[in-house]
Amino acid sequence: MTDFTIASFNVKNLIGADKEYYQFQRYTPEEYAWKRDWMADQMMSLDADIIGFQEIFEEEALLDVIGEANLRAHDLNTATIPDESKRYHRKAIFRKLATHPWPKEGLAFAPNAADGGPGERRPGVAVLSRFGFVGTPEVIQDLPEPLSIPFPALRGDKGDAGHYTLTRLSRPILKVRVPVGDQMITIFNCHLKSKLGEFIRPEGGPFPPEADLTAYDPVGRALGAARSAMRRMAEAWVLRKLVVEELAKGHPVAVMGDFNDGEHAVSSEIIAGEVPFKNYAWMLRHDAKTDRDRYSREESAQITAEIEAVRLYSAEKLFVRKSLRDMVYTSAFGGVFESIDQIFLSRHFHPDNAARIADMTYFSVLNDHITDGSHPEAPYNKLASDHGQIMAHLTLRDA
Repeated sequence: MTDFTIASFNVKNLIGADKEYYQFQRYTPEEYAWKRDWMADQMMSLDADIIGFQEIFEEEALLDVIGEANLRAHDLNTATIPDESKRYHRKAIFRKLATHPWPKEGLAFAPNAADGGPGERRPGVAVLSRFGFVGTPEVIQDLPEPLSIPFPALRGDKGDAGHYTLTRLSRPILKVRVPVGDQMITIFNCHLKSKLGEFIRPEGGPFPPEADLTAYDPVGRALGAARSAMRRMAEAWVLRKLVVEELAKGHPVAVMGDFNDGEHAVSSEIIAGEVPFKNYAWMLRHDAKTDRDRYSREESAQITAEIEAVRLYSAEKLFVRKSLRDMVYTSAFGGVFESIDQIFLSRHFHPDNAARIADMTYFSVLNDHITDGSHPEAPYNKLASDHGQIMAHLTLRDA
């Protein structure tokens, strides 16, 4: 059996020292050293085989953090693992205590296509794998064809009912294939559009009118929130399409990252896929001519099986179901603590699937340092993250 772990880590704005990422925001050399130290410490605590990172502005800074974590892993192993001259060095406890380094060639980085100059930087995402990759990692951000979402006409409407068009994702989706034991797992790492409102700056204007909170515009700010939500849901659909294409090839899939919504929010539901109805034999057929035209029991079973085959399942929810523990939280936004970072697994990992390839044995959360500055007892700290780190512990089943 092969044990392995998958983690998601929103690092909050990783970039080198003296570089302005957002307007008037940069790290001094001392602040960067502190952040590198904190991130390396979190990586050691996770000790995950596969890590999806979000909010990475520069690959060089992440490589620097990985190098620091590897130095610490070496020092820890030297201090705790007996060398081969000791007859007891093969004991299982020392295999469990050992921390393995992360190879730098096991890093895939997806820069943001919308990245700009100083003060106008845009973050990308990355995946780090101790197992390396199969093939070339893929970056999805600029869509080859615009995504146009038409809206159907309502009763009484005539003509075009409107549509929403998306040509570029706010941040890239990174797709990699990772060899684990005798399996190959497709990993998607994403960072969907944030909850911050999108406001339009008038031509020649210094800023969007809605940004001036001293002249508070509730209707305009609500429209900004609607723009963000529409973009986030459209991005979720793009990711869902990629997931279904991969499942159609028979590949196990794990999706990780910052979904920027909670468990009942729409974008998570889009990514995971719909929940099958309990009994389609009760439901009127799509082509019903009378009230007796319903799906047969055989068709009901077929429909349920086809829906379940392409669903994704929250690792957090599987753990809650297994352990009867309370829910966790991974972020604070506007003083509300919730889980917006997720690890979703395909049916290949579901405990009810007799043909599953792996079992999830545990789900852990490092949720210290979570603050958005809204609580007096937890002042804003730009050096740590405003997200917790999550990790799924899995064991491959014997073939």
